[in-house]
Amino acid sequence: MIRASRAFFALLLLAASAGPAVARLQVDIEFKRTLYIAYEPLIVNVSITNRTGNALNLADSGNTRWFGFLIETLDGRPVAPRCSSHTNPPILLEPGQKITRAVNLAPLYPLAEYGGYRVRASVNAQPFGTFTSPPLNIEITEGRTIWSKSVGVPAEEPGGGGTRDITLLTHRFPSSSQLYLRIVDPEKRSVLCTHRLGRIVSYGVPDVQLDTRNRIHILQNLAPKTFLYSLVGLNGEVLERKTYTQRDKRPAMVIGPNDTASVIGAVETELDEKMQPAAPEGAPPVPSIRDRPVEMPSAKKSEGKPDERPKNLLSD
Repeated sequence: MIRASRAFFALLLLAASAGPAVARLQVDIEFKRTLYIAYEPLIVNVSITNRTGNALNLADSGNTRWFGFLIETLDGRPVAPRCSSHTNPPILLEPGQKITRAVNLAPLYPLAEYGGYRVRASVNAQPFGTFTSPPLNIEITEGRTIWSKSVGVPAEEPGGGGTRDITLLTHRFPSSSQLYLRIVDPEKRSVLCTHRLGRIVSYGVPDVQLDTRNRIHILQNLAPKTFLYSLVGLNGEVLERKTYTQRDKRPAMVIGPNDTASVIGAVETELDEKMQPAAPEGAPPVPSIRDRPVEMPSAKKSEGKPDERPKNLLSD
């Protein structure tokens, strides 16, 4: 941890000393939002453009990584990465070439503490020096709990015999209220998922039911006469998503004896050519199982357990 902190502070000082250098390398970052709830994926899009006029080989050298992030709280406290042993595959940038990658910061940095953070991407492009992106601010807050339950994991499932704490939360954004599902492994003190399920109308209460395997079935009201059904496993995997249009009365969800959910009083929306539900506005894409678990504050790592964090930051 001491070595990781020293490396982080060295990168911070190096970036600060670079100052307003000639923009031979243009580095930009973009978030889709500025407001997030704790433990949800923090996806930042990083763009790197070669303005040197020559081909540029970006590669790690010894303990120096060619790519990384500089993150600090708004009052100036640096946030060190969870692990400094990542590696970045070398990239050859032709003159004028631009590459763009999406990176999830949640498993890489401890960003669960409520408050504001300032984020920059940094590229060490020798022999020209270090280049950083303009800073962007994000805020971490928490949603309002509307439903919660602790359940056991069936013996035949991954993590069998353990416990899962399931919570539904809502959060009000400027244009809509969003519904979130969070699943926590209390024994390992890790957050298995914090999925943003999509919009929920202010007067609608989601229907939440558990089947015989304790999988979570959720029916939420996205918009007038429009409903979204989600099925999520106890380890955070999204198993099914369907959209429905209301007929007359408000639809009702019924779990059958084979653990299959039926939505009564609604018509299912057809799937598109990619076999994905044609979610209306306000329903985000199905969360990816690539969003790795995030440790909770004061979590203790088991001895001898290999690090499960991504081994490289800038991945496709």
